Amino acid sequence: MIAVQAGTPLMYRAVTRQIEVTVEPNYLPERSSAENRQFFWSYTVVITNSGDETVQLRTRHWVITDASGRTQEVRGEGVVGEQPVLAPGERFEYTSGVPLPTASGFMAGRYQMESETGERFEIDVPAFSLDSPEGKRTLN
Repeated sequence: MIAVQAGTPLMYRAVTRQIEVTVEPNYLPERSSAENRQFFWSYTVVITNSGDETVQLRTRHWVITDASGRTQEVRGEGVVGEQPVLAPGERFEYTSGVPLPTASGFMAGRYQMESETGERFEIDVPAFSLDSPEGKRTLN
């Protein structure tokens, strides 16, 4: 898993079985409130099939960890209500969001994919950092 600087936001990347997953998190100050301990991020995921077989995304599994070390697991069918089919060379992009009670945290996950032959396998979603301006620390 690699973090690549692409302009101001960081983009994170993982490749499993010739399927690339990139994630770009974005802090949303207009939906956040430090006083109310509510911090919100959107994240855009791009899944690109660079392999030679058609695959379908079946399920997702996220592990979300806040700055206090509390974790939450999220499992479900598909992503944003879809189970996209990706032929060789195709990509699927979606944006979702996550709230945290702390000014920083991180997420990591896996997608279960299914090949045309019915083989199910998991691909990595890169771990990515959720950082807000309120989360910056000052050293004295």
